[in-house]
Amino acid sequence: MADIIQLLPDHVANQIAAGEVVQRPASVVKELLENAIDAGANSIKLIVKDAGKALIQVIDNGKGMSATDARLSFERHATSKIRSAEDLFSLNTKGFRGEALASIAAIAHVELKTKLDDDELGTLIEIEGSTIKSQEVTVTPKGTSLSVKNLFFNIPARRNFLKSNNVELRHIIDEFHRVALAHPTITFAMYHNGSESFNLPESNYRQRIVNIFGGKTNEKLVPVEEETEVLKISGFVGKPEFAKRTKSEQFFFVNNRFIKSAYLNHAINSAYEGLVKDGSYPSYFLNLTVDPKTIDINIHPTKTEIKFDDEHTLYAILRSSVKHSLGQFNIAPVLDFDRDNNLDTPYDYKDKNASTPTIEVDRSFNPFQDEKPVSKSSGVSTSYRKEPAAQWESLYVGLESKGTKVEHDFSEVEFESESENASLFAEDKLVETTQTTYQLHNKYIISTIKSGMLILDQHRSHQRVLYEGFLKHLTVKEAVSQQLLFPLTLEFTSTEMESLRQLKEDLEHTGFVFSSFKDKAIEITGVPINVPESEVSIILEQLISDVEQEVPDSNFSATDLLAKSMSKSLAIKTGQSLTRLEQEHLVNSLFACKEPSVSPTNRITFITMSVDDFDKKFM
Repeated sequence: MADIIQLLPDHVANQIAAGEVVQRPASVVKELLENAIDAGANSIKLIVKDAGKALIQVIDNGKGMSATDARLSFERHATSKIRSAEDLFSLNTKGFRGEALASIAAIAHVELKTKLDDDELGTLIEIEGSTIKSQEVTVTPKGTSLSVKNLFFNIPARRNFLKSNNVELRHIIDEFHRVALAHPTITFAMYHNGSESFNLPESNYRQRIVNIFGGKTNEKLVPVEEETEVLKISGFVGKPEFAKRTKSEQFFFVNNRFIKSAYLNHAINSAYEGLVKDGSYPSYFLNLTVDPKTIDINIHPTKTEIKFDDEHTLYAILRSSVKHSLGQFNIAPVLDFDRDNNLDTPYDYKDKNASTPTIEVDRSFNPFQDEKPVSKSSGVSTSYRKEPAAQWESLYVGLESKGTKVEHDFSEVEFESESENASLFAEDKLVETTQTTYQLHNKYIISTIKSGMLILDQHRSHQRVLYEGFLKHLTVKEAVSQQLLFPLTLEFTSTEMESLRQLKEDLEHTGFVFSSFKDKAIEITGVPINVPESEVSIILEQLISDVEQEVPDSNFSATDLLAKSMSKSLAIKTGQSLTRLEQEHLVNSLFACKEPSVSPTNRITFITMSVDDFDKKFM
């Protein structure tokens, strides 16, 4: 039998390895930014075109590389970070496996410019699909500039799996945020398609958070500081009242490296237990410093998961630290001791003694006599008597005419009959005795039908009714708005604003009216009918959350997602009591829909039980 096992060519092996390291443009951004940090740079610039599909360039002022190191950096498993396997348990750097540049060079056009501080000239290397096209000396400033063009140019199937530019850009911004938050002492700048997206100067940790997520974030932060033998915690958590509908502001950093940990996230959620509503997520920006020997970083290709030696101890310390900070800085009630100036003693009366008021009573006063005001100057009090405008006898003037009593014949009096208007919902005894709907536990509506009984889920049913109504408005592009008395201003992060800009036109078709769309704030002057002003921020946050969770691609329907999100936010909630008329209206509206059997998320809205089903229960 012929041998069938063979060694893969280097370019094929590199492409396979690239699949682990480079999943999308954001993966390239992460690797290049981390390399710039390891090079000791204090200023890093990220340039992106077409969401990284056309160009990703990272420019730093780090120590640079020699010509030999520049050439060797593109070989597989070539790294300056470790020398032996034991070094894996004392890592203080980012990239250490030596696969990043080799994997990127296998699937893109790469151009590297680098120069050491002591050298007069630098090195220029151009690579296409792992093949070195040229290497020559060049004039370049100190540091490194690495450009990645035409990502996945030689793997078209992989390129076709990339999402739309908006989605890929959102992932790039997320990676940029993670690296920038972990290193507030480094200056970062990001440009997309020639326009500046972020410019983050060197600052402390709190200022870096505010610079990324907006000025309003400052008032939401509660500091967390704790230091023990096994763990040092520093950073900030958000106040419970500012909890968001998304997890976009949840960051864990272990030794300045962003990680994801469901276990530690549960510790934070348990500290917030009873303080945030269901479906809301608290914000946190926490730095954990542990001994590198007690963690294993190399358990995941993207190095976003870490294995801890003693997770239970970390869980307990983290939970108690966050809970202590919330109790110390936020949860304790705040008393307002601002005094009312109207209660202060006037300056002119500061040295005067209080005089006792005197009360005088005129015991000879008779209201049925003609009287004139009487004033007395004795003491400090003065009594006044009003002279009536006319004597009380004048009230009866005119009742008798010329001494003859006027007699009225009440038999000829006509009474004005009240107009009878037909009631929209006729309520009489007959209707009361033939009630056809009932509400069970403020969750289900029970209605009788010929074959038996109909049971509706009121929340899902109302979602279906609202969903089809919003879809109609969005399709026809004619919706009625109610103007707000005062404009409503809401602030969002740069990523959230990008999502809202995509949906602005569709939001206007549902009834929203925007007077301004700034970098990190919007001003709303009109909202759809039946949408309370207090619900506007909740609706928009829910919409942004849905956009991020759906991760829409080029075939994504913004209209459908917007209708789903608004119907979910405005639908009758479970536990809300409905009147009989509201119950009947909901039943009738549901069965007037095109698809009454399922909610917008394809969940059952009602079930039926026939008389035979009841008979079987009693057998």
